[in-house]
Amino acid sequence: MSMPSKPANEPERSETERPAGGGTLYVVATPIGNLSDVTLRALDTLRTVQVIAAEDTRHTRKLLSRYDIHKPLVSYHTHNAVQRGKELLDQIAEGKDIALVSDAGTPGISDPGALLVEEAVGRGLAVVVIPGPTALVAALTASGLPTHPFAFIGFAPNRGAARRRFFASYATLPMTVVLYESPKRLVKTLEDLLEGWGDRRVAVARELTKVHEEIFRGTISEAKAHFAPETKGELTLVVAGAGEQDLPEAEKSDWREDLLRLLEDEGTPVKEAASRIAERFGLARRLVYQEALALRKPSGD
Repeated sequence: MSMPSKPANEPERSETERPAGGGTLYVVATPIGNLSDVTLRALDTLRTVQVIAAEDTRHTRKLLSRYDIHKPLVSYHTHNAVQRGKELLDQIAEGKDIALVSDAGTPGISDPGALLVEEAVGRGLAVVVIPGPTALVAALTASGLPTHPFAFIGFAPNRGAARRRFFASYATLPMTVVLYESPKRLVKTLEDLLEGWGDRRVAVARELTKVHEEIFRGTISEAKAHFAPETKGELTLVVAGAGEQDLPEAEKSDWREDLLRLLEDEGTPVKEAASRIAERFGLARRLVYQEALALRKPSGD
């Protein structure tokens, strides 16, 4: 039986890189909005593989119809990742070539595709990435904020302690931070960022590459005032790093000495002292509050 043909211009791999008789998992980036933003190599791959695994088959079918591609579609998403993932990897091990696509952008970036790639690598199966669009890079490029270095932190947890820990853990990153958010939680996220990170510069990219594309640039408080609770569309937030705004000013002014003076010399309550220092130096209130609590702890002698 002849082996399945590979997409044109696909580099040859040695026998040590490809299991004998095995197929390949192709991780294919697809448009984040505008269907014209797809590479020739991606289209060639989608036409050549035996199966396409899609996060939402209805969504992917629109892309395939646009380019007259007719291949079997199966769903692969968060709710069936364990069972369906095993089925897909078994088929690859038997010699099938399978393309993995997400609803938009590059699979594996804040979606269950990362799990499938991890398991494929663990089983020694061939994995080939077909690069292309990704919302985080498009938003970062258009933000007007420093693009190097940057940190991508994905989606924040919906609520509760996990959400509070999420924002607290990244509050002092000294680099541009990129995160995704849903329209219904945008205003709440801006509120949490304002409270926990301070009023930094931010770019909010909405509906990138689509007809109603919008990129808002300003401060977090200005973004909160600009976007209504009923905002619609896919969203990417790009936030200035702590190193750009908060930390240098804090170091120049030595805010910790002022905080200690308020707490010890003036007997100011922790919450009030933290609020005053945060406002004075443009710092995140939560950051200063945590420092105030640490300063007020008994020495333990």
